[in-house]
Amino acid sequence: MILILGGTGEARELAARVPAISSLAGRVSEPRLPVGEVRVGGFGGVDGLVSWLRDNDIHAVVDATHPFARQITANAFEACARAGVPFLILRRPGFTARDGWQWEDSVASAAHHLPGSRVFLTTGRQDLAEFAPCPQWFLARMVEPPEPPMPQRIEVLLSRGPFTVDGELELMRSREIDVLVTKDSGGSMTSAKLEAAEQLGIPVVIVRRPPLPPAEVVETVDGALRWLGVSADQHHEP
Repeated sequence: MILILGGTGEARELAARVPAISSLAGRVSEPRLPVGEVRVGGFGGVDGLVSWLRDNDIHAVVDATHPFARQITANAFEACARAGVPFLILRRPGFTARDGWQWEDSVASAAHHLPGSRVFLTTGRQDLAEFAPCPQWFLARMVEPPEPPMPQRIEVLLSRGPFTVDGELELMRSREIDVLVTKDSGGSMTSAKLEAAEQLGIPVVIVRRPPLPPAEVVETVDGALRWLGVSADQHHEP
């Protein structure tokens, strides 16, 4: 049995093609569920995950979490090493860098070096507190409602991708956005905002991905299937 960590599109695609248990963090109230067996919630740290892997006779773990889910990746890497379970990281490629992007190593750094006065913020609700002291006006888009602290001047837009370039253009124009702040999450579901920002000549502040542990990494589901020894054209019927 394989354990797949994460609620990403890649995690759902992999779960549809191999027998697996999918684990979701439970931070979204109505997540898009993969096919097959699903568990929701944490494991109780590294010790809890080690016990869970052994109790459930897991033969391999594929970490297909969000590129910024740093803690679960670190915990899974350590737990698999202790439990003697093969561990793979499946991470989609980051965005293709464009001229003029302002790269920052963390959300806190992005908030500290924030240009513009009307900010389109798409880093997620868990990072909103970093921008609380900022005087700018914010349009903050996220899936779930945020909790304080948050900027005093803010409009919260609850929405889930994929988004279109035309839609992003209309949104940025209607709110008179003059800077976009986002993470290097990669993927096609959220890349339209970058194209729209380029068309409008709006500066982009982008947060770099955190470093990964020294594990094997693949960028595609087919790569994960090869690592698992499964034919790429094989389909699992749950």
